[in-house]
Amino acid sequence: MVTLAFTASLGRLRPPVLAPGLLLAGLIAAGAFALRHLPGLGIFSPMILAIVIGIAVRNLIGVPDKAKPGIAFAMKPVLRLAIILLGLQLTASQVAEVGGGGIAVIVATIASTFLFTLWMGRKLGVDRRLAELIAAGTSICGASAIFAVNTVTEARDEDAAYAVACVTIFGTAAMFLYPLAPAMLGLAPDAYGLWAGASIHEIAQVVAAAYQGGQEAGDFGTIAKLSRVAMLAPVVLVMGALARGGRPGRGKPKRAPMPWFVLGFVAMVGLNSIIIIPAAVKSGIVSVTAFLLSVALAAMGLETSVAKLRAKGARPLLLGFLAFLFIAGFSLGAIELMFRPA
Repeated sequence: MVTLAFTASLGRLRPPVLAPGLLLAGLIAAGAFALRHLPGLGIFSPMILAIVIGIAVRNLIGVPDKAKPGIAFAMKPVLRLAIILLGLQLTASQVAEVGGGGIAVIVATIASTFLFTLWMGRKLGVDRRLAELIAAGTSICGASAIFAVNTVTEARDEDAAYAVACVTIFGTAAMFLYPLAPAMLGLAPDAYGLWAGASIHEIAQVVAAAYQGGQEAGDFGTIAKLSRVAMLAPVVLVMGALARGGRPGRGKPKRAPMPWFVLGFVAMVGLNSIIIIPAAVKSGIVSVTAFLLSVALAAMGLETSVAKLRAKGARPLLLGFLAFLFIAGFSLGAIELMFRPA
């Protein structure tokens, strides 16, 4: 199914038409991976660096018209393929390691943060589609969730870029602030790891913060975060169903496409749970997935106008900050209750 969908998308456009845009996005993604080796930049994921470079190219140099078909292809079929492959980084047994209590904390945190962000977005007057993207990026898994949810939300490109900027800023802040918490709050390694995994935005940010608390905290945080990534599938499916049925007050029901790629993500999780993939192969898949996601984010950057971002004002940024505070506070409170001695 995955291969057929990807091939069908490719067949609608001739490869020579796609080549300039795909090459440009690919070069930016490659540059992002290279930049991570420079001092001070290793803390950022290549996806984040890719969108920053893409935005810089778009607004400082410009993008030729002949590159636009390939850029559009990178933002849809390439992205969806990457999200499907993301499923190979998670198994059912990893989810089980978090335990029933840990899963309960993660599910409650995702649901509460998502609903809080939508509610606060209405209070602040932030466009609902942009608020949905900020909610997804904060509550689930950063840029990957923003892209996945946008396939059904269908927000403007600059909205997606703004949402990515929010999760980058506040996720990076968490990466530096969280390691100070165990000593101040008396958190055990497993509790600290669960907190980091349940509330920090990007996988790379979780890994960087969680392992500051030791090996146990790092391992627990990584598994908790991957379990959180698994929640991406049901969230996108539910949002897709709501989009197809329309929302109250929106008039004619919206006809959004069924996010079939999410089923591919679930299928990959199942496959990874029942067969043993050699470590070398899995490592290669992880690298390919990160590169494809970086290509998609580079394409998003190439479609982003800074002038349009500036026109949105500070309210969406404030929404991202409040969502960050909420997810950190809610998840910590839930974990304190769960780990509190009887």
